[in-house]
Parts: sequence; structure tokens; C-alpha cells
Amino acid sequence: AMALCLKQVFNKDKTFRPRKKFEPGTQRFELYKKAQASLKSGLDLKAVVQLPPGESINDWIAVHVVDFFNRINLIYGTMSEYCTERSCPIMSGGLKYEYRWQDDSKYKKPTKLSAPQYMCMLMDWIEMLINNEDVFPTRIGVPFPKQFQQVCTKILTRLFRVFVHVYIHHFDSIINMGAEAHVNTCYKHFYYFIKEFSLIDHRELEPL
Repeated sequence: AMALCLKQVFNKDKTFRPRKKFEPGTQRFELYKKAQASLKSGLDLKAVVQLPPGESINDWIAVHVVDFFNRINLIYGTMSEYCTERSCPIMSGGLKYEYRWQDDSKYKKPTKLSAPQYMCMLMDWIEMLINNEDVFPTRIGVPFPKQFQQVCTKILTRLFRVFVHVYIHHFDSIINMGAEAHVNTCYKHFYYFIKEFSLIDHRELEPL
């Protein structure tokens, strides 16, 4: 019954964005399959996130950033109807933490946004980056840019804030949908990955 409930929840077409897919036949696709196989085998999540021998760390990080974007996008999409301008006028993680939005175009200074507005800006911004060949190259032989890991740190730091908001403000909805185990597993996987490669400043992790 639990599996069926989860299937219904996570098969709803509620994602914010189309899923970014890895092209079959590419090295990144093979790495993605390897990562997913390890995940499904029930291995310890701390072991699952470790860099496989002989693989490039940037490829490994790229695969995970895209996968986490897809999965967190899906998690937020399933409960976005409960996260409204009225219920969440500020993008926050409890009373102590407020997240403001800043980018290089429309919002040049940190700006207060509602949680739904923040999520929309965030998913647009990540989607633009992972589809940008200069940042996430997909062609064989094209090197990653020097600032690649810095960009990934920024993406993952902001994705972490989605977990913060969901856990602190909407966990009742997650429980009511029977999706608690799925969200917890996704969060643990994400947490072990960022810790393994020191990708997020520990101060950012304090809310959870």
C-alpha cells in the first residue's frame, strides 16, 4: 500500500520543469546508471556517494547536481499547492532563517520574495545553468569551466533551502501524502553527498 501511495504521489505530473535527462551512450549517462544502480541496491548511502575509482570528480558532481535538481523539483512540485503566497509570504526556514533572492539579472540585490516566487526563480535559474554548455558541458573532450565546483556549491546550497522550507513549514503535508520515507531518503542522500565533497558551508546546514 505504501509503495502504491508513493507511486501515485510521485507519478503525478506536478514537476515545475521538464526533467533534465542524460543522453544514452554518453559517459555521463553511464555514470548516472551506475549511481542509480548503487542507490537501488540498498547500499549504505555513505558508500553510494563516494567517487567510483577512475572517474572524474566533476562528472560525478555534475550527474548528482542534475539528479538532485530533478528529484527536489519533484518533491516541491508534489506539495506546491500547500505553499502559497498566503501561507508562505516569506521564503523562510522557521522564525530564525529568511532566504532572499539574488541573481545577475532581475534581482541584483538580495530581495525578499514569497516562498513560491523564490522556488520559481530558483528552478528557472538552475535549469538555465545545467542546460548551458559553457557551464555543464556534455560533449566529449570539452573541459569543465574552472569555476564549475563553485557554481555547483551555489546550486546545492540553494537546493538545500528547499529541504529546509519543506521540512519546517510543510512536513505535515508530506506525512499526509505518505511521502515521508521518500523525502527522508532523498534528503539523506543529498546530505551525505554534500558532506563527502564539502560542497556546502556548514553554517548553511544549521536550520536542519
